[in-house]
Amino acid sequence: MLLGSITAILQFLLGYIVNPGGFGLSRWLFGFIDIVSLPVIVPILVYIFMNIFRGFAGEADFTNFTLLWLIPIGGLRALSWSSLSDPILLVMTPLLWTALAVGISFLINWLTSCKNVFLAILSVLCMIILPISAAAAYWAFFSQYTLIGFGLLFITHIPFALSLHFDIKMI
Repeated sequence: MLLGSITAILQFLLGYIVNPGGFGLSRWLFGFIDIVSLPVIVPILVYIFMNIFRGFAGEADFTNFTLLWLIPIGGLRALSWSSLSDPILLVMTPLLWTALAVGISFLINWLTSCKNVFLAILSVLCMIILPISAAAAYWAFFSQYTLIGFGLLFITHIPFALSLHFDIKMI
């Protein structure tokens, strides 16, 4: 949570990286880098980097690390976004963050335990597509393409649902 607090303070002081222009590529990049995908990808990469030096002992807990990292960032952003009263930022962003954190963590754990090459390639492709679809869902809702937004939101939540399904089966 300390690293998440440091990240939240840096984001507050530095502001957004991408200037969201209109409804096109700049808005999608803004969603990918500043709003939806990169805030989730960074803690996962930090956790992978920490595990490389620590040694992979047992199953890594990417989900808890990432969600704990996002608590200070989410709190700070909720304070700044509440004045905008924008449901895309206040509701959709936490949904997408959770889906990405759980989904990518599930895919990484699946990749490390997978013995089938085809499933390993599928897992890597899904890890690449997931952040792209999350940013595209943000863009679609912002651009008022609601049907496309719900479709991309559904696609983004598929690994999340699979993670819940397999965790429930193991109990």
